[in-house]
Order: sequence, then C-alpha cells, then structure tokens
Amino acid sequence: MWRVTLQALGVLLLAWFFGNFVLGWFQQNNVKPQTQHSEKHPSRDSDSQDQSCFCQLTGVLDDCFCDVESIDVFNNFKIYPRIKKLTEKDYFRYYRVNLKRPCPFWPDDGHCAIKDCHVEPCPESKIPVGIKSGNYNKYSQAANTMSDMTECEQAKELGAINSTLSNQSKEAFADWARHDDAQDHFCELDDETSPDAEYVDLLLNPERFTGYKGPSAWRVWNSIYEENCFKPRSVYRPLNPLAPSRGDDDGEGFYNWLEGLCLEKRVFYRLISGLHSSINIHLCAEYLLDEGWGRSVWGPNVQEFRRRFDTAETKGEGTRRLKNLYFLYLIELRALYKVAPYFERAFINLYTGNTQQDGATKDLLLQVFNEIKAFPMHFDEKSMFAGHKMEAKTLKEEFRLHFKNISRIMDCVGCSKCRLWGKLQTQGLGTALKILFSEKEIQNLPEHSPSKGFQLTRQEIVALLNGFGRLSTSIHQLHHFRLLLKEKR
Repeated sequence: MWRVTLQALGVLLLAWFFGNFVLGWFQQNNVKPQTQHSEKHPSRDSDSQDQSCFCQLTGVLDDCFCDVESIDVFNNFKIYPRIKKLTEKDYFRYYRVNLKRPCPFWPDDGHCAIKDCHVEPCPESKIPVGIKSGNYNKYSQAANTMSDMTECEQAKELGAINSTLSNQSKEAFADWARHDDAQDHFCELDDETSPDAEYVDLLLNPERFTGYKGPSAWRVWNSIYEENCFKPRSVYRPLNPLAPSRGDDDGEGFYNWLEGLCLEKRVFYRLISGLHSSINIHLCAEYLLDEGWGRSVWGPNVQEFRRRFDTAETKGEGTRRLKNLYFLYLIELRALYKVAPYFERAFINLYTGNTQQDGATKDLLLQVFNEIKAFPMHFDEKSMFAGHKMEAKTLKEEFRLHFKNISRIMDCVGCSKCRLWGKLQTQGLGTALKILFSEKEIQNLPEHSPSKGFQLTRQEIVALLNGFGRLSTSIHQLHHFRLLLKEKR
C-alpha cells in the first residue's frame, strides 16, 4: 500500500515539474494561450470602427475611369484653395433668389420657426452697382453703360416690327420665345424682376445644420427620389424612412434594378444621391454644437457624420453615397472644362463696377480653368444619349424635365436657409447639365461678340461656381473627418 502511495506521489511531483517547465517556456517565448488569441484586439477594433466610413471609399468609381485618391489630391491641393477664394469675390457672393415662391406640389407647411433657418437679405445699398444694374447678360462696362439713345432706338425698331403683327401673332411669338429660351434650361429659374426676389450675401448666410429635420425634410427628399428618379413604386430605396418596413432587406433589390437601367438613368440617380451626400456633409461639418451665453458655436459633429455615412450604421449605404458625391464632382468638373472657352473671351469681364477687383476675379477664374484642363481623368459624357437619334432625343428631354421638376421641389423646403442653398446647388447642377448638352453651341462661339446660340445669365454663373465650390468643400471636409476619426482612436 505504501509503495502505491509513493508511486502516485512521484507521478504528481513529476507532473508538477513538467507543468512549470511548459508554462515557463510559453512565457519566455511570449506565446499566448489560445483563449487570449481569439479575443479581439481593442485598439484594432477601435481603428476599424473609426475608419468604417472610409475603409471601402477607395479605387475606381463606377461608370467612369477615375479613382477616389486622384480626386482627393487634385481637389484638396489644386482646386479647393482657389475655388474658395473665388466664391468670396463680390461677383460670386451675391445671389438673387426668390425664397417666397409657394410649393407647387403640396400645401405649404409654413416656414421653419427656428432662428437659424432665417436668411438675412442684403440691402440694395450694399450690392455693387454693376450687379444691381439688372441686365445679367451684359458682362463688360461698355455693355452696362450703353447709351439711352441706343436702347430707345432698339425699342423703336422693335415697336415698328410689332406694329405689323396682329395681337394673336404677337402672343404666339412671345410663347415661342419663352419656349425656345426654356429648351436648354434644366432648372425652373426664379424671375429676378419679381418684387419677392432679393439679393442674398452667401458669405453672411452660410450653409449649416439649422435644426430643420423630420417629416417635412423627409418628404422633400422622398418626392425627389421616388417620383423623379425613373423608379417604379414597387422598388424600395434602402433606408427610406417613409417607405414600408422591408425587414432585413439590404437594398439588393434596389441595386439590381439600378444596374439594369440604361447609363443615362443610372447617372441621373447618382447625381441626385451625390448632391444629397454633399449637403449632408456640409450639415455634419457645420453643426450647432453649443448655444450657450447667446453665442452659437458651429463645428464638425463626428457622431452625426457616422450616423449618415458609417458602413455598419447605414448597411453599406454610406460608401455608395460618398462615391456618388465623387461622381457628381467629376460631372460638374467636366462641365467647367467644357465651358472654359466661353469665359476665356476677352470681353467677358464679370462686371461689378470695381475695375481692379473685376480683373482679379477674372484672373482667378482663369486659374481655376487652367487647373481643370490639366486634370487627366475627366468623365466622358459622349457615352450618354449616344443611341438611336430619336430615342436619344426623347431620353434627353425626359432627363431634362425630371431635373427641372426637382428644381421646383426646392420651393417646398420649409427652412429658408436650406431652401436658399438647395435652390443654388440644384441650379448649379442644372447649369452644368445645360453646358454638357450644349457642346456644339460652345464650339461655335464668336470670339468678339455674344452668342445667340449659347448664353449664361449671371444667376447661372454664380450658381455654377458656388455649386461646384460646395462639392469641392465636401471633399475637403471628408479629409478633415478622416483626421478627426483617427484622433478618436
């Protein structure tokens, strides 16, 4: 019996020594037990969560041959500093807009009562004399100071022509003129002669989060997406708060439908989604952080940015939204490339009445065009509307009318400041589309005189450059959000 006990004790001692030896070897060689190995590394997990808005935002964009990284470098170093400076010039900072037009689609909700929704119009006395002269198709000082006699003679000549026409014929000619003028417009333009139209200083009324949200804002975007993006009602857009619940639907049905569309209709959706994304980035970057002591503090809200663009929180939608922003940037960049010859003509002076500043503004605009011309990966719009002539013409007109309808929906936005920036950015995109579809007219521009075939009003010019400036700012702000997310690791 003692012999058995001693043998058992010996086995236990041997096992104890062997166990200590193995444990020491593991510790010396820094080998962790399997249970620790399977645990998530906290800092790595945090990194992945912080960068989940951007981890898939890389590489070549759909429907074109440009990559995200090239756009980032080009925009943030070449374009953004110049376009920011340009839009601060007098010619581009004053925008004439009618914020009192009624909503044409549903009963007005009434204007937002939040104080930050208010837009402060600019007194006439503050507007440069060359801008408020009222003739927006005259760019030079000579054109703006045309003698009264010349204008009287023109009026007399027109009167003589009209005297030979019946009233019915006059009305018909007027209708035709309005129709012809509207043929190349992608937006419902405000009547700048309306008593409700006012000048707004864009620098004093910046785009930012005002607190306007909820059903009223959702209804505007829902109407844009559901009724104007060529989408059947049976197809549900992902994360639409006004759509019936789809359970765990991750949007696969929607994107299968989208990929089955022709290029033109797919592009249309991506332009609207990109514009929506850009506006959301501005709201996240200029968020009301504090109202203490009567002074509002605005700044970037990382939590709100994640809510709108984080891959996990948006079920993958965030990356698609951001890629559509880059796609829209390329479209407007291409339009600026195409319209450069229009502005390079010597008699286009962007007239405000201040000769020295007007010259500096023109020089800066030409610098922007030179940088844009040097960009090597422009979107090729020739692939659009390239099919059968009649089908292409019908599709182009459908495209134009859908976008024009969206510009009218902007009059349904309840927040005045949101309406201002919505109208401006929509008109900017509409002007870009007008340019892209007017290539022949731009190629045939006379060098020393205005063209009857292609014209831009001052309102369109201001919207075009400020609209592109907003996209450039969005991409610059994305870089800032990347840095903020890294700091929060």
